[in-house]
Amino acid sequence: MKYPFVLACFQDWNRTWQTLNPDLTPCFQNTVLVWIPCFYLCLFAPLYILYLKRNDRGYICMTHLNRAKTAIGFTLWLICWADVFYSFWERSHGATIAPVYLVSPTMLGVTMLLATFLIQYERKKGVQSSGVMLNFWLITIVCATVTFRSKILHALNEVNMTPASVNVFKYTTFYIYYTMLLISLILACFSDRPPLFSQAVRDSNPCPESGASFLSRITFWWITGLMVTGYKRPLEEKDLWSLNTEDKSQRVVPQLVCRWDQECNKVKRSEARKILLTKTLQKTGDPSLFCALCRTFGPYFLVSSLTALCCWIDINLYSCEFVLLFLRLLIQFVNDSSAPDWHGYFYTTLLFVCTCVQTLILQKYFHVCFVTGMRLRTAIVGAVYRKALVITNAARRTSTVGEIVNLMSVDAQRFMDLITYINMIWSAPLQVILALYFLWQNLGPSVLAGIAVMVLMVPLNAVIAMKTKTYQVAQMKSKDNRIKLMNEVLNGIKVLKLYAWELAFKDKVSAIRESELRVLKKTAYLGAVSTFTWVCAPFLVALSTFAVYVLVDEHNILDAQKAFVSLALFNILRFPLNMLPMVISSMVQASVSMKRLRVFLSHEELDEDNVERPAISSCESSDSQAVKICNKTNVVSLSLFRINVCIPEGALVAVVGHVGSGKSSLLSALLGEMQKQEGYVSIKGSVAYVPQQAWIQNATLKDNILFGRDAKDSWYQKVVEACALLPDLEILPGGDSTEIGEKGVNLSGGQKQRVSVARAVYCSCAVYLLDDPLSAVDAHVGKHIFEKVIGPQGLLQGRTRVLVTHGLSFLPQVDLILVMVDGEITEMGSYTELLGRQGAFAEFLHTYTNTEQEEVEESVAGEAGLLISELLSYTCSISVSRRQSLNSLNTAGTGKTPQKTEPNDVAASKKTKSADAARLTEADKANTGRVKLSVFWEYMKAIGLPLSIFSVFLFFCHHLSSLGSNYWLSLWTDDPVINNTQPNREMRLGVYGALGISQVFCYSVAVSVGGILASRYLHQTMLYNVLRSPMSFFERTPSGNLVNRFAKETDTIDSVIPSIIKMFMGSMFNVLGSCAVILIATPLVAIIIPPLGLFYFFVQRFYVASSRQLKRLESVSRSPVYTHFNETLLGTSVIRAFGEQQRFITESDGRVDHNQKAYFPSIVANRWLAVRLEFVGNCIVTFAALFAVMARDSLSPGIMGLSISYALQVTASLNWLVRMSSELETNIVAVEKVKEYGDTEKEAEWRLEHSTLPAGWPTAGHIEIHNFGLRYREDLELAISDISVNIEGGEKVGIVGRTGAGKSSLTLGLFRIIEAAQGEIRIDGVNVAELGLHELRSRITIIPQDPVLFSGSLRMNLDPFDGYTDEDVWRALELAHLKNFVSGLPDKLNHECSEGGENLSLGQRQLVCLARALLRKTKILVLDEATAAVDLETDNLIQSTIRTQFEDCTVLTIAHRLNTIMDYTRVLVLDKGQMAEFDSPSNLIAKKGIFYKMAKDSGLV
Repeated sequence: MKYPFVLACFQDWNRTWQTLNPDLTPCFQNTVLVWIPCFYLCLFAPLYILYLKRNDRGYICMTHLNRAKTAIGFTLWLICWADVFYSFWERSHGATIAPVYLVSPTMLGVTMLLATFLIQYERKKGVQSSGVMLNFWLITIVCATVTFRSKILHALNEVNMTPASVNVFKYTTFYIYYTMLLISLILACFSDRPPLFSQAVRDSNPCPESGASFLSRITFWWITGLMVTGYKRPLEEKDLWSLNTEDKSQRVVPQLVCRWDQECNKVKRSEARKILLTKTLQKTGDPSLFCALCRTFGPYFLVSSLTALCCWIDINLYSCEFVLLFLRLLIQFVNDSSAPDWHGYFYTTLLFVCTCVQTLILQKYFHVCFVTGMRLRTAIVGAVYRKALVITNAARRTSTVGEIVNLMSVDAQRFMDLITYINMIWSAPLQVILALYFLWQNLGPSVLAGIAVMVLMVPLNAVIAMKTKTYQVAQMKSKDNRIKLMNEVLNGIKVLKLYAWELAFKDKVSAIRESELRVLKKTAYLGAVSTFTWVCAPFLVALSTFAVYVLVDEHNILDAQKAFVSLALFNILRFPLNMLPMVISSMVQASVSMKRLRVFLSHEELDEDNVERPAISSCESSDSQAVKICNKTNVVSLSLFRINVCIPEGALVAVVGHVGSGKSSLLSALLGEMQKQEGYVSIKGSVAYVPQQAWIQNATLKDNILFGRDAKDSWYQKVVEACALLPDLEILPGGDSTEIGEKGVNLSGGQKQRVSVARAVYCSCAVYLLDDPLSAVDAHVGKHIFEKVIGPQGLLQGRTRVLVTHGLSFLPQVDLILVMVDGEITEMGSYTELLGRQGAFAEFLHTYTNTEQEEVEESVAGEAGLLISELLSYTCSISVSRRQSLNSLNTAGTGKTPQKTEPNDVAASKKTKSADAARLTEADKANTGRVKLSVFWEYMKAIGLPLSIFSVFLFFCHHLSSLGSNYWLSLWTDDPVINNTQPNREMRLGVYGALGISQVFCYSVAVSVGGILASRYLHQTMLYNVLRSPMSFFERTPSGNLVNRFAKETDTIDSVIPSIIKMFMGSMFNVLGSCAVILIATPLVAIIIPPLGLFYFFVQRFYVASSRQLKRLESVSRSPVYTHFNETLLGTSVIRAFGEQQRFITESDGRVDHNQKAYFPSIVANRWLAVRLEFVGNCIVTFAALFAVMARDSLSPGIMGLSISYALQVTASLNWLVRMSSELETNIVAVEKVKEYGDTEKEAEWRLEHSTLPAGWPTAGHIEIHNFGLRYREDLELAISDISVNIEGGEKVGIVGRTGAGKSSLTLGLFRIIEAAQGEIRIDGVNVAELGLHELRSRITIIPQDPVLFSGSLRMNLDPFDGYTDEDVWRALELAHLKNFVSGLPDKLNHECSEGGENLSLGQRQLVCLARALLRKTKILVLDEATAAVDLETDNLIQSTIRTQFEDCTVLTIAHRLNTIMDYTRVLVLDKGQMAEFDSPSNLIAKKGIFYKMAKDSGLV
């Protein structure tokens, strides 16, 4: 009989093994047990010292703990030397002393001195707690304990000996030595104070990991404080620790970016070499993102997990042999009544110690994996964000917002999932090979049958992996398209509501979603086949092996030892065979994600050399050139040609031209935003840029203006006053501290543009590029801004200004005019020069300056108080609170209109503006407490209750079959052996096979299909609920929150929750089955299972309380990352122009770090749980073995083998059960998040069931407004009230009034964007409040101020329902003056509009909106300053088109420029929310009322 654990140097077997009271020989005790700790420290000390030298963390001052450690170290050294000197003294007195009594104490003394040195060296290098030293003291105390027990036994056995036979001195020194070792071990468990000047000292809430003791770190005890807090009350953001420095974005992201740049440069150099050799351009290949990731994270990952990996390999090797040995020896022990009892207890103890060590090492390794995954995600998000700031516009159009958001969320997550199990790629095959090796030893060549089954499974798994990759690519493409479309829907939701297009876009989103779900369903079927392979593979291997074994030779007997040792090995096989498909699938997903990331990160970047930036010299002449463009051609479908222009410093230059002539492209070229083909561009000094469509951040109004600059109050006040913002500050509820919503939703178009101008002016740059900033404001406001800011006497005098404009009145005051036609500068010169040439420009001027010229001559004195009487757009959410106590406000509505302002009492009004009133958006809130059962119930209902119950039943049947087959095997092994054969083996084998084969895989299909049904229902419900929400909901809710729901939360419901349910159900039935078998075999276990079960339940609830809340906090903090990213993408040109990239990168990094602050504790909590649960599992295994040893006389070998083999599985099953139950509870939060939009307020029904509305309604367009009023919230006063107007069909009515008069509110009321609070509006005698919203909105038309286009064909943008013929569409385009442009496009009506219509100019987009109106041709048309972004010639054409095509229609025009409505039938003048005047323009001017004053201000009278 072999005893592998007994070392060869044992000489006396009767003393050490074959005895009731074992002991080791004195020789062994004085050599091996003394030398083991010495060799350990001598081996690790040099490496440890080198490590400490390279990782200096600071200096720790001497503490009582350190003094105690040092003193005990010296004491131990002295004791060892005392033993040496005593041995010398004995020899000098003639005693015979073996050399070992001199050598061993000397070695031990030197080791103790080295240990004392290391204690002090650690202190100097800032080590608070040392694993190396704790392990040293632990090894030393374990070795000394054996000697300690031996000395006590020796003393007890020698009671009758004379005192002279006991060496009192050596006994005394050993007991002192042992006591000192115990104290050293206890002291090593404690942590020292932090080093001087460390991060932990400076941080208000540092992560306790760095200061935790080694014991605390390997057991993850250091997170217990946070867990206790989370158990007592829901965790909040303030409870989260600061992120460790090495995990922060500022440390991690630059490393990856640097490595990626190196890979890109390597490819470029390789290409350059090939060009030199072959003289032709050849693509050498793509840069390797994989190499960049390996070089960035590989060293930490490998070094940190090296020890864990080595131990894991040892344990994998050992676990196979140990299971084999343990079961064999235990069965032999039960059968051998002469074996001492302590053998059984020894096996049990050894099993417990080994499983606990394995647990600690494995969980530490997993911790390293998860931290690496976290850093990987941080690096990827940071790299994607940085790349998004520098890619060209052409590249930007190939990667949509949705796709980039998916890169940051889904693809980054794929890497995190993979890195945890990446080592399974080599360790799983290793475990399989080892298990097969031991099976061969156990069953001989029969195991080849099992190997054949496994080999046959390989091609099947390979096919599944390849198909999964194909489906993964298709699914990600659909997901990208869906998120892209959802992003556009959310950005243009106002337009969808005004046009009643929600259903068309809901169907488009749903169509993409259906294609996504079809792929998911195919993946589910593949997954079911994969599940079958890995669930049934171990059984099929066992069945084929046992069948061949018993059938090949009738003398082959399947006894308990062979069967259950083999079964244990088959179960060991189950884990790697389970994991391999999952890891392969994860690798496939990660490879798809890596390719997508590589493609994005390889996109072409803007060339910094596009624009030269010469240094500013103090001695330069005054006529030096600030801007030069020479022989310039840009390539974006060749949009600019032959541009040659020099602009002197301090000059004011106007750029004029028709819509689409290249004016904005010229500014883009100056900013370096376009690809330069030839020539050069030079700009001297810093640049400020005002885009045509104002880009506003979700921040306070003041922050929008400061834009990261230091606040200078006097300059700030000048800028605000010059940009005509003072009256706005008076009426905004929080003054300049008012929060502006995303994309400026609570500002009018004019206010947004003025804030944009103020931002540029405040930055005080050398060159200003202004892209038509005056089009969105009233004529007199534009004049004020021109005079006070842009013009010769404005704040920017002396600065170089390039102004794109359609306003002819400003041209006489500019120094230089550039006239652009089709991407070329056709004329250039001053105003008088161009007039003198009598060219096309002069002719154009004479035609269109009849009214403009009067405005130039009109005095602008006395305008200070009347500066902002332009339209408030229908999205304006300035609260009605402007006319009531400003303290009671919360800007939650849309288009809220002020009733009065107090311009003379600015200070008083500022005092009353509360911080709450300034808030607009609602941050994503984390729910607290347990996930309600109703959420699980909702998910079950979404699946369908019959399918849910059927799935549980299938799980039950599957596990019952598995249990039955193993129980049958135990009965088979207990069959009596007659004549060296078992009589009923064929019957036994047949039943065993039948029970095993009945483990069908239908449960996997059932759960997956149920998950897809739930996904479809939940997504459709959320989409419907979001689209049914009123406009106020979208203004309060950041788009990042909504995108997060449609991206990350939907992905969780699609992919994560079904797989978690499968694993949860499997683990639960495994645990129940294991406990049942163990209880049947050894009923004594019933004593220990209830307390262990209670402990398990408490740990699980204790963990879930914190884990669930951390998941919620992580989900909530993820939304701001996407919100900020969306905002950045919309404003990249502005950010680049101002050179603010670094500030935005820092802000993004901060948000990612804030998100990881919640993620990091959640992964540590997972490890905390795993350590404790595996301890419970280890206890169950230990007690099952222990009670089997105790009851060995009454147990059959078969039942005991079955019990132990199930006990060995219970640890993993328990661990997975709690993991999956907590994962299920934390991930079901996604369902909770998705369902929450079902409880928000909703608009009225879109269509009424029993509508009696005639098909052609309205036929006349007769509008009656009777005593109409509305409010934005129940607790606020009426925004407009008592308006009674009767507008006959076919009338043309202008609606005017100063800011806050209620113009937009009236329009919003007409479209029922806001419902009436009093009175009614009737159209052709029908009360609009009694109609469905779509019935109303589809029968009236609006041309909005902000032209919104969606990605898709031009035809889809005009007619999303496909309700009109191509001839109708072409007719509408012709009338909108777009036919020539569209005819010239390669795809004509199928021309693909990019996201937001970015590949069309703003003016062209406005014309597309006009074409929509012409196509619908309803009897009522509302124009909301629809021609602000077009030139005067196009404006004139549009006005004439409206007059001719809508001649018999009722037209309501909200006007900025009064000259556009002077020929209207009547004009409605609103003031303070009430009707002030209503008559023809001529009569109103004659009355000399409000309208007369406004006309006078605009220079019309």
